[in-house]
Amino acid sequence: MKSKRSSRRVDKMVSSSQHSNFQVSPMAKPSLRNRASSLFTDGFLFFGGVTAALLLVWVLRSFVNPNPSPSLSTSFTGHEPTILSEERDCLGDARAFNMPYDPPEPTFYDDPNLSYSIEEPMKNWDEKRREWLKHHPSFAAGDRDRIILATGSQSTPCRNPIGDHLLLRFFKNKVDYCRIHGYDIFYNNVLLHPKMFTFWAKLPLVRAAMVAHPEAEWIWWVDSDAAITDMEFKLPLERYRDHNLVVHGWPQLIYEKKSWVSLNAGVFLIRNCQWAMDFMEVWASTGPQTPNYDKWGKILKSTFKDKIFNESDDQSALVYFLLKEREKWADRIYVESEYYFEGYWEEIVGTLDNISHWYLEIERGVSSLRRRHAEKVSEHYGALREEYLKSAGYGKGSRRRPFITHFTGCQPCSGVHNQMYSADTCWNGMQRVLNFADNQVLRKYGYVHPDAVDSSSVEPLPFDYPA
Repeated sequence: MKSKRSSRRVDKMVSSSQHSNFQVSPMAKPSLRNRASSLFTDGFLFFGGVTAALLLVWVLRSFVNPNPSPSLSTSFTGHEPTILSEERDCLGDARAFNMPYDPPEPTFYDDPNLSYSIEEPMKNWDEKRREWLKHHPSFAAGDRDRIILATGSQSTPCRNPIGDHLLLRFFKNKVDYCRIHGYDIFYNNVLLHPKMFTFWAKLPLVRAAMVAHPEAEWIWWVDSDAAITDMEFKLPLERYRDHNLVVHGWPQLIYEKKSWVSLNAGVFLIRNCQWAMDFMEVWASTGPQTPNYDKWGKILKSTFKDKIFNESDDQSALVYFLLKEREKWADRIYVESEYYFEGYWEEIVGTLDNISHWYLEIERGVSSLRRRHAEKVSEHYGALREEYLKSAGYGKGSRRRPFITHFTGCQPCSGVHNQMYSADTCWNGMQRVLNFADNQVLRKYGYVHPDAVDSSSVEPLPFDYPA
């Protein structure tokens, strides 16, 4: 269960302050009271010898659709048939979403009592979502795998001189991943509840995102100081088909050691359903917007002997409900410990060079992995590479790229990092991790960063690299 790793995190804890509304660094919890809060238009290619019948069909279609845009075959081999736009509708292609259309039939949005606030209970949410999808059938196909990535930061400039630059790079990293995999992303930098600051700020945001996106099955919260470091890896949603909340942690540390750092609440995947609405209402009831905030601080401090501060926090509260209301919630909460659903940066940064070398060595022996390709088909090559990663393992000590690297304790915005690290260790680590991820993206555009800590320089790649 990797208890040594978690113990190491505990040893690194200090009470440094953090002024970001959204950035969660559970290894360095401060005093809460002192925080600031295509359309693409295809042209027609006309060739000689077009029959009159074909021309007639085209003319008739033009009266129905003044801007016809048949899709071109994406196959390079010529073995796959051309898929017309009507067929794409049936396949649930993202480009088939009928976004300009909202039918006149009433939905839950027309209810004047509807609230986006986390303080207002939501009832019959599953039925409301189903009804909305019934009225918007173009969104229904593929909805079970649809993800919205949510993240955010504070509304004011960072105190750290390079903090805003770092947050921009962390955000770019998430945008790159979402573009590659076809996910939507929502970035917020205001408090949706004025009293739910710092790490609590994500709960009102996630709640509002659930209401704003009934077409999405999952909301995926990722802290501002977490970077996606395997651009090919996809969340194994089938693994979580019977669960409604996924967090990274270690069950032994939750149920046996009763540690508040037995999981990390800075990255989580939550299903857009009534169960989640109910759980978030309970979770938020331990927050600073409630009259029982101080009481919950004492309860959590007494429950977790390794907790060093008195205030109630979201992570301790989540562990508490797993412990104390296990029968009610735990069966639907997946505690992921098999791979880096989120990983501690200090144990990851030093492994990246060896991981990069190993991936390049695989590609030298597999020409299909060296093939240039469009960014839009990156998932094909990720699946192809998987055949050669079977022996890599997962998690700590693995030769596989870590999925998410989380800079807990570094506080890129405030600059008030955990005193167990030097500022240079944090900033250089972020540069290495962000460039490691960026190289996976830039390669689709024919370039890479030649230096792991130089973010401003790139060089072109030769054909058939790295043969």
